[in-house]
Amino acid sequence: MPLKPGESASWPEGVPHSVSGYEKPLHVLLDAAAEEFPEQTFTIFNDGRRSYSQVKDAADRVADFLRRRGIKPGERVALFLPNVPHFPEVFFGTLKAGAVCVTCNPLYTPAELRQQLLDSGASAIFCLDHPQLYPTTVEAQKGTEVNTVVICSVKSHLPKLKACIGGLLKKIPKADGHEPDHFHYEEVLAESRPEPPDVAVRPGRDPAVIMYTGGTTGTPKGACLTHANIVFDLLAMREWARAVQEPGGQSEPLRRGGYHCFLGVLPWYHSFGMTVVMLLSCHLAAKLVCIPDPKAGIPPYTGLLMSIKKHRCTILAAVPTLFAALANHAFVDRFDLSSLQICGSGGAPLPLEVARRFEEKTGAVLFEAYGLSESAPVITANPMSPEKRRFGTVGLPLPNTEIVIVDLESGQSELPRGVDGEIAVSGPQVMDGYWNKPEESAEVFRTIEGRRFFLTGDIGHIDPDGFLTITDRKKDLILVGGFNCYPREVEEVLYEHPTIAAAAVIGVPDEKSGEAVKAFVELLPGADTGEEEVLAFCRERLAGYKRPRSVEFRSQLPTSAVGKVLRRVLREEELERKSP
Repeated sequence: MPLKPGESASWPEGVPHSVSGYEKPLHVLLDAAAEEFPEQTFTIFNDGRRSYSQVKDAADRVADFLRRRGIKPGERVALFLPNVPHFPEVFFGTLKAGAVCVTCNPLYTPAELRQQLLDSGASAIFCLDHPQLYPTTVEAQKGTEVNTVVICSVKSHLPKLKACIGGLLKKIPKADGHEPDHFHYEEVLAESRPEPPDVAVRPGRDPAVIMYTGGTTGTPKGACLTHANIVFDLLAMREWARAVQEPGGQSEPLRRGGYHCFLGVLPWYHSFGMTVVMLLSCHLAAKLVCIPDPKAGIPPYTGLLMSIKKHRCTILAAVPTLFAALANHAFVDRFDLSSLQICGSGGAPLPLEVARRFEEKTGAVLFEAYGLSESAPVITANPMSPEKRRFGTVGLPLPNTEIVIVDLESGQSELPRGVDGEIAVSGPQVMDGYWNKPEESAEVFRTIEGRRFFLTGDIGHIDPDGFLTITDRKKDLILVGGFNCYPREVEEVLYEHPTIAAAAVIGVPDEKSGEAVKAFVELLPGADTGEEEVLAFCRERLAGYKRPRSVEFRSQLPTSAVGKVLRRVLREEELERKSP
């Protein structure tokens, strides 16, 4: 039988087994926050603050602009932005226009961004006025359907004095020049009306976001997340967080109206940062500190410690490597981090020692959760109380969510509790399917006991107490500092090199990023290509976290009987080589 909410004796007190009311447009969450708490601060960026009423006004104007540009309901609008205050304004404005947000990694090269624009069929893009991001946008736009480019300058969201001084000293980043037919965000807001079009949204059917992911195969695909998918995850997370004891000992859902302050360190183009940070803060009418560069400061991450102290942040969602970086920071004892209450870890296994050390430094509760881009993203979470959470597991299923472990071959036969198999999930947060890929969508869904289950591609088991343990991530996935790197993408680039006959990529342990990319290549006969040439070739074509850090040349790569390169064998050889 599938694991259902409430089965475990460790189920958090007061958390309902199901939630309702999620069949509504995602952007009404901003409208509700602006109506109830109009003057409450939403975004904080370099001391510049935008209230909920200001963000709503900007979003309404973005929607009006998109309508006047001919963007119709269902069309795609790309967001090529880091964590700057423009992001939620453009995000909600796109939804208010009835369009679909396509979130793009700001580390992408022009080729990577172009591929995403082509696949999604985006007709508009918002990008940052930046020496790297804007030229990337200009190059990536070529040959796509994008006919509207809006340039966002951080200057417009800084306090007037700081913007003036920064401009005079030329410290505000900007591109060397702009194309004449591109729009500037400040002018868009000034010339548009705060009157979004009247668009009918079908929350359970219409996509709000196309989130690109490697899925279970490593081939980038756009997960179509409906409005209801995301709204459900927000409602469920708020209920789940009631397990944290608020002052006075009352167990209740997370408070709304400025009580909490989120540290916006996870990238918002990714489902983890988008839902758990940017959107959840909006749902709670909380404050959101915009962090475009988590490593800012000397030594790195000092800026994060300063932000936590200065803004009295209460909620921090991050990957384990960041919690380790803060706990081990040379100056951590100089900063008061006692404001932190709830810290959620995801994206990679959370080492027990890292959790203990971080909690000792902050006094916060650190818990581990699990999810995927295809599930908006949260599926399971540990109880948020030190007594009930269980380190080494990713917790219990959220309300309305069922988990089943199935066989690895067919994904159809349910396995007994305690036996490792593929993790399958069913719930309102699970995507409708992949964008324009019906065959790939059909491959990852199964009907079990009358319910539609998504095959996650992750291997794990359910223990006797109902906690889910992941024993093996997708076997080929490389986690570089919390970013998902899919070997096939890197290998495709390596195969473009004129002297490389065969290539394979694996992840190897790395002290700084958890894992690093290592490439194994087989050269064409007579070629004398060196490591630096291959690395330079990749630097021109791949985002930083995807680039190989080392290259090993082989006369022949290990292959199966049918000629498929065996990454598994390379991983085993690497482990043996580094074993004492």
